[in-house]
Amino acid sequence: MKRIGAITIGQSPRVDITSDLFPLLGEDVELLQAGGLDGLTLDEIARFAPEPGDYVLVSRMKDGTMVRFAERHIIPRLQTCITQLESQDCQAILFFCTGEFPKVFHAQVPLIFPCPLLHGIVPHLTQGKLAVITPDSMQIPQTQEKWSHLVPQVTVLAASPYEDWQSSIAHAAQALECCDADLVVMDCMGYSQAMKQLIQAKSGKQVVLARTLLARVVQELLH
Repeated sequence: MKRIGAITIGQSPRVDITSDLFPLLGEDVELLQAGGLDGLTLDEIARFAPEPGDYVLVSRMKDGTMVRFAERHIIPRLQTCITQLESQDCQAILFFCTGEFPKVFHAQVPLIFPCPLLHGIVPHLTQGKLAVITPDSMQIPQTQEKWSHLVPQVTVLAASPYEDWQSSIAHAAQALECCDADLVVMDCMGYSQAMKQLIQAKSGKQVVLARTLLARVVQELLH
């Protein structure tokens, strides 16, 4: 049995993510989870609210409630998660977040971040016209900046995977019908295969889903 760690920036366990991951990772993989917001209440997390200039992160509580917070507040808590999972003999640690993180983490095992995987692969799948879906409108400027240095044309839309997702994803898909992008990236681990299928069906465009891309890379590492 292979033991892998997974860190969510929100609260663990992220059963919404693992339902899509387990079929790809295989039956011989044990996934241990930890969360950057584990043990905190909504009132405590409210103190992490983004201020102007902050890098904005969006995730969910254990009960599914969406939360928005500044990255700087949880960096030390994420390092604690790494240490915790290493003590449980994990062979590698995945991050359940597509955000960009500073290179400040210390680990004795590989840390696998979705963001550099997406950045390394997606530019080779598009003809240069990319559409990116991000969870929250506050993230649009930073998402635009994140992708604009990789492809010539980027269109960013916000659609929550946590609150009334069927409506928000359907609205994004409708907007994509009129967009001349040749590829769509769902730039959050909160987006599921069901959401991807909805985007594909309504927009008629090819779609890259972060969570399944991450799972396939890990599968290649383990098997």
